[in-house]
Amino acid sequence: MARPDKAAAVAELADQFRSSNAAVLTEYRGLTVAQLKTLRRSLGEDAQYAVVKNTLTKIAANEAGISTLDDLFNGPTAVAFITGDPVTSAKGLRDFAKDNPNLVIKGGVLDGKALSADEIKKLADLESREVLLSKLAGAFKGKQSQAASLFQALPSKFVRTAEALRVKLDEQGGAE
Repeated sequence: MARPDKAAAVAELADQFRSSNAAVLTEYRGLTVAQLKTLRRSLGEDAQYAVVKNTLTKIAANEAGISTLDDLFNGPTAVAFITGDPVTSAKGLRDFAKDNPNLVIKGGVLDGKALSADEIKKLADLESREVLLSKLAGAFKGKQSQAASLFQALPSKFVRTAEALRVKLDEQGGAE
């Protein structure tokens, strides 16, 4: 029978997997406590970075319905549980790994879909959700301005054409 403390740890980890938008598994071998503290700060407020036991975390992930990470639970493992914008936390991990080569991104999961280490790095290259939304809003605003200009141009062009026609008819009428 499982010990109560281990069962509680598995239940807590399973809850974290269920409540997270994403989870990224890393190997932290060779990092100091101070470096880990810096890493936790760089992930932002919407992420929790925890050093975990592989066996318990594997069981917890399976209980949460995530079986795609089983191959990644080897060596010293830590998990970044991300509840907010995954792009921001992925950027924090990528940037920290650039400065500290001892941090190795193994892989992860985003909304139930398994991600390789390369896919997490691609995720980090994306712009944040707020930036993408503002670009989308700007594009919509630009298209609305173009449409407004087009709609204003039609009556204006009609009026100029009618005036030119009136002037031409006046000239022809005066010449006769």
